[in-house]
Amino acid sequence: MTTRPVRLGVQLRPQHTPYERIRDAAAELDELGVDVIFNWDHFYPLYGDPNGLHFESWTMLAAIAEQTTRAELGALVNCNSYRNANLQADMARTIDHISAKGGTGRFIFGTGSGWFERDYVEYGFEFGTVGGRLDALAEALPVIRDRWSQLNPAPTRDIPILIGGGGEKKTLRIVAQHADIWHSFADVPTLERKLGILAEHGADVGRDVSEVEISVELRERTMQQADELHAVGATLFTLGLDGPQFDMAPVREWLSWRDGHR
Repeated sequence: MTTRPVRLGVQLRPQHTPYERIRDAAAELDELGVDVIFNWDHFYPLYGDPNGLHFESWTMLAAIAEQTTRAELGALVNCNSYRNANLQADMARTIDHISAKGGTGRFIFGTGSGWFERDYVEYGFEFGTVGGRLDALAEALPVIRDRWSQLNPAPTRDIPILIGGGGEKKTLRIVAQHADIWHSFADVPTLERKLGILAEHGADVGRDVSEVEISVELRERTMQQADELHAVGATLFTLGLDGPQFDMAPVREWLSWRDGHR
């Protein structure tokens, strides 16, 4: 079993909900002591009324960074296709400083290659192919990291990079090269197999991938299933919440489970 501490993230899905309720929920999560507050980077709801209420990710993250004091925060995940790589780096650095409150920043740069075609079509981005979008992500990450080294002021810390996705040939190689956190939806057998593939990519690129924190979605999983995922290496567990109610009861239950592992 890994010695890395178990952490709980909560994704506030920014759909079908007035912003005031999202703001209140972020404050409540910060007070409860969750480790990470996530949103997602889309322009339209992913389910329910396709034209329902929805808000943009990065501007919301800057607001959450200002209003909170404890939790880390980021998108699960940013879409690399929507913004120039250098701009992404500068936005991330800025939120890092907003979140620092005189100390170390709390921003996690969660990113991926993008997949929701409507976002691309409606906002005028080229959708392209899965492979092309992954290649673009692989090209962008060194640019982002280089821009962080040039910005004045510099980020308050080495901004953690979270990469979402499970593709074995391209995504896991990008994870091996650049990620501090790898996020997936894997069950135990899949996670074990993909961790082996990740290790192979790590050997190819000259990196010890035991440095990478393993993140998984809780979804409808039981605590026993979470225990099993933890036993094979997962330490960051993320619970998704839908508004407008943002039921905090399961958050409290999973926080108790987290604390039992500490």
